[in-house]
Amino acid sequence: MAKIHLVEGPVGAGKSTFVAALRKQHAAPGFILDAWFVRLYSPDRPATNLMEWYIARKERCLEQIWEAAKEVLDAGHDVVLELGLVERTSRERFCTQIMSAGYELTIYLLDAPRDIRRERVRKRNLEKGSTYAMDVPDAFFEMASDHWQPMDEIEREMYDVREIS
Repeated sequence: MAKIHLVEGPVGAGKSTFVAALRKQHAAPGFILDAWFVRLYSPDRPATNLMEWYIARKERCLEQIWEAAKEVLDAGHDVVLELGLVERTSRERFCTQIMSAGYELTIYLLDAPRDIRRERVRKRNLEKGSTYAMDVPDAFFEMASDHWQPMDEIEREMYDVREIS
């Protein structure tokens, strides 16, 4: 049976680098929210009300990614997802959807100290290398980091969660 490999963690935790390795390991396509979001919506990004604008578009992206991923899964292939499910409720909602559809799921949880993550993001902004999707200003990094809700023991018991250091 095809399997979903879901990679989660706060901004700058190393998710993009890990996703690339996981895709090779499982010969699986990757569905990365940031890549979809940048391609579809960045040209229309407003100067104000950014969070409201972002949240509505993120939900649409997640719905479309899920539909595309199901097609690949139903064809018998694993998928690697990196979806920015930073709140517990969004992870629960998505994982419930996966379980209801009958797919196998492994969650890879990445994290690093905030100061290390901040420096990684600053470096990525400058170098614009293979894991670069968009500039992440310090203010956005801090806001996103504050918004991240780490997985608690209940979540870890509900799902197959593997911590990656």
